[in-house]
Amino acid sequence: MKKTAIIMALASAGMVFSAQAASPKPFTVQDLVKMNKLHSAALSNDGTKIVYAVKNIDAEGEATTDLYLQDLSSTAQAKQITSAAGTEHSVTFGPHDKSIYFLAARDGSSQIYKLALDGGEAIQVTDFPLDVEGFKLSQDGKQAVVNMRVFPECKDLACSKDKFTEDAERDTTGREYKQLMVRHWDTWSDHSRSHLFVAQLNGTKVSDAVDVTAGLDTETPPKPFSGMEEVTFTPDGKHVVYTAKAPGKDQAWITNYDLWKVSVAGGKAENLTEANKAWDAHPTYSADGRYLAYFAMTKPGFEADRYRIMLRDTVTGQEKEVAPLWDRSPSSLAFGKDNKTLYVTAQDVGQVSIFEVNTQFGDVKTIYNEGSNSIVGVNNDKIIFSHKSLVEPGDLYTMNLDGQDVNRITDINKDKLAKVKFGEYQQFSFKGWNNEEVYGYWIKPANYKAGEKYPIAFLVHGGPQGSFGNSFSSRWNPQLWAGAGYGVVMIDFHGSTGYGQAFTDSITQDWGGKPLEDLQKGLAAVTKQQKWLDGDNACALGGSYGGYMMNWIQGNWNDGFKCLVNHAGLFDMRSMYYVTEELWFPEFEFGGTYDKNKELYEKFNPVNYVENWQTPMLVIHGEKDFRVPYGQGLAAFTYMQRNGIPSELLIYPDENHWILNPDNLEQWYANVLGWMDRWTEK
Repeated sequence: MKKTAIIMALASAGMVFSAQAASPKPFTVQDLVKMNKLHSAALSNDGTKIVYAVKNIDAEGEATTDLYLQDLSSTAQAKQITSAAGTEHSVTFGPHDKSIYFLAARDGSSQIYKLALDGGEAIQVTDFPLDVEGFKLSQDGKQAVVNMRVFPECKDLACSKDKFTEDAERDTTGREYKQLMVRHWDTWSDHSRSHLFVAQLNGTKVSDAVDVTAGLDTETPPKPFSGMEEVTFTPDGKHVVYTAKAPGKDQAWITNYDLWKVSVAGGKAENLTEANKAWDAHPTYSADGRYLAYFAMTKPGFEADRYRIMLRDTVTGQEKEVAPLWDRSPSSLAFGKDNKTLYVTAQDVGQVSIFEVNTQFGDVKTIYNEGSNSIVGVNNDKIIFSHKSLVEPGDLYTMNLDGQDVNRITDINKDKLAKVKFGEYQQFSFKGWNNEEVYGYWIKPANYKAGEKYPIAFLVHGGPQGSFGNSFSSRWNPQLWAGAGYGVVMIDFHGSTGYGQAFTDSITQDWGGKPLEDLQKGLAAVTKQQKWLDGDNACALGGSYGGYMMNWIQGNWNDGFKCLVNHAGLFDMRSMYYVTEELWFPEFEFGGTYDKNKELYEKFNPVNYVENWQTPMLVIHGEKDFRVPYGQGLAAFTYMQRNGIPSELLIYPDENHWILNPDNLEQWYANVLGWMDRWTEK
């Protein structure tokens, strides 16, 4: 992306503020939780219209969500097309673009609705006894594949409905299990499963459908599929293809997702990728049905391996990897109108960029590489996409297929952004581990004054295969520290994503090695480059692996910071291995099970270095966190309390690995910033 293009687009929308405008104030968490949110954008089949949903939040924090229709060929404002209470989401156009379909819970149950675009009220299309959690339409609009949670032993939806009711009303509370996985993320298994059903849309309200995943989990509890981005009809409407693990008792320690193809009438599913024992995902057909594109990893058990783009000719059966020399891992893909060109997004040096991929020759061309972007759709001459950055919460844009002529479609936070002041930001680089180039970002305090020095908020990302890049987030938003008067430093240490697979792989079996060296060298480099950053007046903070790094820093870099903030950090790798839910993660990262590879687990185990701990630390954890159970945070706090190290604990009974409740988020930032203010000099 050409940076000037996006700046010009912002300026044309009134987002580059003049000195005469009312003085904006530094960004706060109260501003963050009241930002409007855009979601569920969909492009019409003919590429001329777009529908999107906006969650509007008023000054009191009350939210309303409605759908808007924008004619891409017109300069007129978008038309609001819904006003009912509740939320509409998962929007898609009907086959002739005369209507849209979406999910809503207008009568207490989540069902599919249809709204004619020439006027009138939305009509309910499905009336299942269970909630519809997601859906996709067939190309001709005559069928829908829907996701519903059912009990595998039930023969119909009514049976599952009755079992959910019985479970809610039973007197006993014990849960019974015979194998893993017993819980995931923040939820204990209730023995129901996500199944896919195909419903025929014939103009009447549908109440029954064919379970096309029946029989896959009657004996063992697989994960049938992920989100609806992993489900598609074949273009002829005769089959459904979806991503799933095969049934087995190894669900907790394998990542072998495959692509499965099944008739819309049900029956035995065909495994399309049986030969690959690693992760296959995101099946996507060209509109003419000739090609199936999908992603494939090659390392079993590794969830952060590079996704390869695979292309299968459905006529000849031939398959090849597209762009095998391209060292990025795409996260989404869409066919162009020529049914041969692919448009994909992938993390790339601190951005999430849009690329054009030639499926015949494997050429990859960067189309747009500023900020964090996702493709909504592609028509004959334009790409419609969502764009975020460190100063933009998210809006829709169009651009030509070559990345030129960037134009804004939406400006959903124009008035709110005019009232806030963000810190100036810039990407930097330095020589890290092994003298290799490592990248990061710094952000100036919102009220920066030349000649003054500022304390540092040193943010360490989780994953660990992740990135604190040029994006806008409702969690760990770095502009909130800039708004509070801190200079922000974020480093994409070895193990981060978007810098080539070798860079990502380098953290595996070396959690406390290369990353710590990068963080140390990065802080030294950026404070030398940017004299306004006070390297002797810094606090470090991180969540998940970033929280692990806070514990690791305590024992292995204990004179580097005035204070630490540890959110959901790993403290004892032995106990962590035996209580986390996705066993494939530690088993790959540490070269096997704990009992088979104790030496490596203990080499990078923070609990083994507690005698060096001395830095004041705030510990935060959610009781519903099953990825890093809260005992890890409680143990770190207990050690510090018992040994007289200044420490505090903030525990959330209702939160998981993340803080999702807006009120809790305000409390989180009040505690974090209050803790940092106490230990730094401002």
